[in-house]
Amino acid sequence: MRGPYRPGTPCWVDLMVGDQQAALDFYGGLFGWQAEVGPPEQAGYSVCRLAGQPVAGIMGAINADGTPMDPVPPAAWTTYFATEDAAAAVAAGGAAGGQTVVETMDVMDLGKMAVLADPTGAVFGVWEPGTFPGAGVVNEDNAVIWNELATTDTKAAAAYYEAVVPVTGRPSEIPGVTGYTELVVNGRAVAGVMGLDQHPTGTPPHWMTYFHVDDVDRVQAAAKQAGGRVLAPAFEMPVGRMAVLADPQGAVFAVIRSVEDPQEPDPA
Repeated sequence: MRGPYRPGTPCWVDLMVGDQQAALDFYGGLFGWQAEVGPPEQAGYSVCRLAGQPVAGIMGAINADGTPMDPVPPAAWTTYFATEDAAAAVAAGGAAGGQTVVETMDVMDLGKMAVLADPTGAVFGVWEPGTFPGAGVVNEDNAVIWNELATTDTKAAAAYYEAVVPVTGRPSEIPGVTGYTELVVNGRAVAGVMGLDQHPTGTPPHWMTYFHVDDVDRVQAAAKQAGGRVLAPAFEMPVGRMAVLADPQGAVFAVIRSVEDPQEPDPA
């Protein structure tokens, strides 16, 4: 990634889990990431690296005072959108009918963050960059390539994110794909929105992180061997071959091999 992310573009993902070291071992083995538990002044937050560049974060489920959360929340990946003003995004989210999960906070000199929930309950973050713009590697093997919202109301969700991030919603132009909304920044699709009808009954609205891999079937087998679960075995779709997996602590993610060469996000 060269240059800052345009506002509205997903710029970072991180994972909160009960057993941080186990997660570092799992994803390090699966994707070749290098990481270790971070220093106490960063609450142990780990920045995972690929080819020396930051690619994702993994943190333990701990409170601000350093004590473990009790109960431990479900393990989940969070998508963060780049913004020029995190506080303004929080205000816009409230005005648009969403909720604030974590108020705007400074992360040293790295930037400012907040965690929100849209009106359907899907949780996401916003990131106002300081010295840290976000992921240094995207759209390559073993890095994030796509972020996708599954929701009960695609039109209402698209309108909410248009008001908060900002993005523009449009029907997908991918041949053979119907009922799918693309979130667009500067004319380029940066994320997707789909209905929950294709998910198991009872699945709550959520953001899914997709990682690009060179061989979906191999990664699927490796995840299962390492204690993960296969939720949707490898299958073909118009944009490539993909599988939906869960790590040993239950965090859900997808892997995909795209039929097209991945592209870099447009810098600001």
